[in-house]
Amino acid sequence: MAVSISVLVAVVSLHLMAFVLAIGAERRRSTAKVRPDQYDDYSFCVYASDASTVYGLSAFGLLLISQTVVNGVTKCLCFGKGLVRGFSKTMAVFFFILSWVSFLGAEACLLAGSAKNAYHTKYRVIYGVGDLSCETLRKGVFAGGAALTCISMVASVVYYLIHLKADTGGWQKHQNEGLGMASLENPDRGSVEAYDGLNMKRAALGWAGTITLIGPGSRTSLLQMVS
Repeated sequence: MAVSISVLVAVVSLHLMAFVLAIGAERRRSTAKVRPDQYDDYSFCVYASDASTVYGLSAFGLLLISQTVVNGVTKCLCFGKGLVRGFSKTMAVFFFILSWVSFLGAEACLLAGSAKNAYHTKYRVIYGVGDLSCETLRKGVFAGGAALTCISMVASVVYYLIHLKADTGGWQKHQNEGLGMASLENPDRGSVEAYDGLNMKRAALGWAGTITLIGPGSRTSLLQMVS
């Protein structure tokens, strides 16, 4: 299997877009302030824009698509023809596990951050009597998702390249071609029997001749016609 530039471009592009959106989600985290109502009877929380939630969920979806592409091409390391034993297979398994661990960590951060950012404190307290705490997303959740997205990108690309190197598909193809060439260079028993049958037919039609026995590495003499 040859390296597919389109697969590499797709995986890297999707990861980079998810990374940018995760950084944007971190910078646009929702903030809240305590405000009194118009009669100064109650205090309630006023939240800013929820753009961070949209960015986080978009990054979540892009990262999921990228992981699906990589594992679809490589058959998730479980359903292919197998890998050639050796260092390449060991490294392929290592980066396969690393890509999944970093992917799941990034997805967890993005999803949890989006859900927490969308949560708004809705209860109120009597103005000037109690302290109202407005629930907001703590700093660093989306940043952690962005960092894990970068790790996932590197691990996925390296896993894809090493998987191609350790894939047995190319080795089996060349092995079969070698067996085919060997069968052409060394005729089997059936070829000798076919030539013997041809000689018998010619004898029945009144032709006489001498044929040197055909075998591996031998030559066939020309037929001689006897009047």
